[in-house]
This record gives sequence, C-alpha cells and structure tokens, in this order.
Amino acid sequence: MRYRFGDFELVPETRELLASGAARAVEPQVFDLLHHLIKERQRVVPLDELVDAVWNGRIVSDSAISARISAARAAIGDDGKRQLWIKTLPRRGLRFVGMVTAAAAQALDTGSLASAPGDARPQRVAFTRSADGARIAYATSGEGYPLVKAGHWLTHLEHDWHSPVWRPFLDRLSSQFRLVRYDQRGNGLSEWGVSDFSLDRFVEDLEAVVDASGLDRFALYGSSQGAPIGLAYAARHPERVSHLILHGGYEQGRLVRMAESDRAQGEAILTLMLHGWGKQHSPFIEAFATMFVPDADRQQMDSLAELQRRTTSPANAVAIRRAVDNFDVSAILDRIRTPTLVIHARDDGVQPLDQGYRLATGIAGAEFLMLESRNHVILPQEAAWPALFEGIARFVAERAG
Repeated sequence: MRYRFGDFELVPETRELLASGAARAVEPQVFDLLHHLIKERQRVVPLDELVDAVWNGRIVSDSAISARISAARAAIGDDGKRQLWIKTLPRRGLRFVGMVTAAAAQALDTGSLASAPGDARPQRVAFTRSADGARIAYATSGEGYPLVKAGHWLTHLEHDWHSPVWRPFLDRLSSQFRLVRYDQRGNGLSEWGVSDFSLDRFVEDLEAVVDASGLDRFALYGSSQGAPIGLAYAARHPERVSHLILHGGYEQGRLVRMAESDRAQGEAILTLMLHGWGKQHSPFIEAFATMFVPDADRQQMDSLAELQRRTTSPANAVAIRRAVDNFDVSAILDRIRTPTLVIHARDDGVQPLDQGYRLATGIAGAEFLMLESRNHVILPQEAAWPALFEGIARFVAERAG
C-alpha cells in the first residue's frame, strides 16, 4: 500500500517518504514510526506498542523515543505544538490524525494526469474546447448512471483528486455514478487566459464537456454557483437532463440581491481577495476557509488554502467571483420541468438558507432536502455526510426514466 496525506506519500514497499513527489530522507526508525502510526490511524497507539513495532521490544530511553517522534513530525511539516498529523494524548499514547488515502502502490502515478491502472477508482483527464475556443479540462471516474458536476469557482481536477476535502466527496459520487466533472474557464487545468466570465460562457463550457463525454441523457449536479449554471443549461436542454440536483445554490448572487447586507458582504469578499489571494498567512486565506467549512479540521482548512494558491491567479479569482455574484436566474425558474432536488445546509455561511427556499419554491414540483450543517462543503466527519449521498442516490433512483 501507499498512504497519501496532504502533500506527502509513505511508500512501505520502497521505504520512501515523498514530499510533493520528491523523496525525503528519514532514518529507518523514523520511517517505521510513521508507518505504524498511519497503519493504526483509527486508534490511539500506546508507547509500549510503538516501542515493540519500531525497536522490536528493545529497552529504549524516553529521550530516544521523544527524539524519533520529533524527527517524524519534522519530516512531515509538523511539530509538538501544532500536532497537525501526530497527536499526543497524555498518558495514552499517539495517534495519526487527518485524512489519509490508502491505495495499492501500482495505482498511484504522480507523473500522469490520469490515475494509473489498478486504482480502485481512477480518474481520466482530457481536454475539449468551449464555443469561444477556451480550453476546458474535464475528468471522468466511476461507473453507473452518468452524473455531471457543473463547474464552480475554485476547482483543480488533480489537486481535488488528492484533497482531504474533495477526494472523499468524489469517491462517494464515483461509487454510485459515472461522474464527469470539469474545471471551469479561468481556473484549475482549464485555460486561464480568458476574460469573458458571463453565465452564457459558463453554460457553453458545460455544453462542451457534455458533448465531449458523449452523453445523451444524464443527471446534473450543481453546487454553489454551479446551481445557476445547471439551471441555465437545463432550461436550454431539457431533453438531456434527467435529474437536476442543486446543492447550496442560489437564484440571485450577492451583488444583485435586495438585502444591503448581502451586497456589502459580496464587496467585502472581493476586497479581501484582491489584496490577499494566494498569499501565505494572509488573513483572507484563513477567512476564506473558515467561511466555507467552519467545522473543518486543520488538515482540511490547509487543503482549501493550498487549493486557493494553486487554482488561479488573483485577477481571475476576483473576476470570476464578481461574475458569479451577479448571476440572476430568477426569471427561468418557472421554465424548469426537469425533476429537481434542492439541497441546502441549515446554517450555510456562504449562501443563506433563504436562497435554497427560493429555488425550491420557484421550480415546480421541486423536492427540498435540509442538511443539519454549518458547512457550505459537507465534510465526512459530520452527520450530514451520509444524508447528502443517500438523498442524491434515492432521488436519482426514484426518478429514473
């Protein structure tokens, strides 16, 4: 097995620790300590057990044990104060915390856009052109009924595939559907050098991906601003969308809503982005992650911050954000005839619950699913996680046709 966590991979077969794909030198006992903690990450490992596993039961001084633990933390960018990966539980032992992805060694190929053969759920990345010629990257994974995930602000097909926030989400969808997703123009692996971020262009990106994927009829999942994009596509192509799933979406962006507080918040976010986007330790990076996933653990927060740095330029980030905050699909809701499921977290801090109610009210026959969560992006550790995927699977199964 290989174990991936954050930017690191532990490869027991070759006894290597990789950091962003490059080998990092560690002493044998430090490697064994990391390996044992990661293998037993579901529980607290007593120090006596760790001594047996790493030192084969030999008598070892407390200072030697502490030195190896410190070295293991240092090798993966941790320390005894932050304890991002290795947590000390006084009088009980150590536990490896945070999200770990385990897969067969031959399944992981960090030098390829497509996951290597043998991955339980590989993704395959390809490119197409939108109507105006912009390059759009898309990925497919899983098997089953096709489900297309509409593009939204801030994605990166490769980074998301290894993210502690997005990989569990993608695995769940890929276990139930043939999942097709893409990076919208201006970010991720798609073309950055574009200037038109209008709703029409975003819909054309979705059209290009659907056609390139060879799909005739499919379920369409739109989260956040992917919801208005999905609505606009369904209004244009009702014959192709069998199910419409809108999660954490909105009918009107912040900058066009009646409430002054919404418009003020939208302008404040744009100002913070303009001055803090992608800058390590900037207040905006922390505020951004906290707004989207207030209940995330440290690893998940750091992953979203890293995604921000990798996915697009500051200028594109502001331009895309301003564009989507001006979306208004209120005039087309009554034209939607596709069976629709509206999903919204009760205390979503990015898109208020009222916007979910508006979508469900404006679309004839729409079903509404409330999630008990504060997170805009639902996380594996919360009770809303199984409710989200059970709701999607049930809706598609019951409305199949």
